[in-house]
Amino acid sequence: MAVNLSEPKFLHPVEGVRLGITEAAIKGPGRKDLVVIALDEGSRVAGIFTRNAFCAPPVSLCRERLAASTPIRAMLINSGNATGAGGLADAIETCAALADELGCPPESVLPFSTGVIGQRLPLARMRAAIPNATAYAKADGWLGAMRAIMTTDTLGKGATRQVQTSQGKVTVTGIAKGVGMICPDMATMLAYVATDARLTAAATQSALRDAANTSFNCVTVDGDTSTNDACMLMATGKRGTQDIDESHADYPIILKAIREVCTELAQAIVRDGEGATKFITLEVGGALTESEARQVAYSVAHSPLVKTAMFASDANWGRIAMAIGKAGIDGLDQGTVSIALDWPRRRL
Repeated sequence: MAVNLSEPKFLHPVEGVRLGITEAAIKGPGRKDLVVIALDEGSRVAGIFTRNAFCAPPVSLCRERLAASTPIRAMLINSGNATGAGGLADAIETCAALADELGCPPESVLPFSTGVIGQRLPLARMRAAIPNATAYAKADGWLGAMRAIMTTDTLGKGATRQVQTSQGKVTVTGIAKGVGMICPDMATMLAYVATDARLTAAATQSALRDAANTSFNCVTVDGDTSTNDACMLMATGKRGTQDIDESHADYPIILKAIREVCTELAQAIVRDGEGATKFITLEVGGALTESEARQVAYSVAHSPLVKTAMFASDANWGRIAMAIGKAGIDGLDQGTVSIALDWPRRRL
C-alpha cells in the first residue's frame, strides 16, 4: 500500500498537448496500455535518460533523435513490455506507424516502453491500436494517460501547477510511473512534464536537468537503476509572444513550478515503492560540496541496516553513523558530526 499517497483528481490541460489512450493487449485484455502524446508544431522537447549501460532500444532511439535536433511532434508509450531482442526495429516500426497517422516524419516521434524486460513488442496489435489512440487524443487526457502508463504501480502519479508571469498564466502538468528499480540515475520511471511557456530549446533542457537533479535524481527505494528510464519536458510555447531563456525574468518563476511538479512526482514514486512502508527525507548540511552531501545521503539511504531500523521505527542512530562513516568522505571528523531524527523535535 502506498505511503500517504492518493491519485490526483484533476490535472490542468496544457495548450498544445493532446493525449490519447487505448488497449493493445500488452498488459492483458481490458487494460489501457498504449499512450500517444501529440504536440503542436513549434514545441520544444528535452529529455534525460538512464545511465544504465544496458539501456533499452527506445532510450537509444530517443537520444539519437533528440541529438539530431529534429522537431518532435509525438511520443508513443507502451506499458506492460519493456522490449527485448529486436527492440530497436520494433521501436522504429511503431514510431513510423504513429507518424503516418499524424502526418509527420518518423524521426519526429519518440518511443518509450515500460514493463517486463526481454519480450518482443506485439507489433500487429500496436499498429492496429495506434489509430484509435490518435483519433481520441484530447487536451484533458492527462488522467487517463497517467493510469495507462502504470505497470506495478498501485496508484497513478500526477501533479500540476499554474503560475503568473509577465506573459500571462503559465501551466505546468506532469505524470509519472515507477515503483521498483528506484535509485538515482534515474529510477525505473517514466515521467512526462509539459508547459505552455515559451521556453527556448536551451532553457527547456536546462530547466529539465535542474528540476531532475533536485527531484528524480534524489530518490531511492531499492538501489537498482532501470534500463528504460526517461524524463521528458515539453514546452509548447503557447503562452506569450516572447521567447524565455535563462536570463529572462520569468524563467525562475517557471523553473520553480517545474521543480515543484517534478518533486511531487518523484516523492509519489517513493511513496508507492514496492514494499514501502515509510517515506523518509534525508537532509545533509555542513558538507564542503553538494557532491559530498549527496555521497552521505545515498550511503545512508542505501544501507540495509538503516532501512531495517526505519521499518521497525527504531531510532537506532548508530546505524546512521555507520552509514555516514562508510560514505568515503575524505578527512571526516566524527566529532563534528551531528545526527538528528524527526528534526527539530528530537535530537540524538
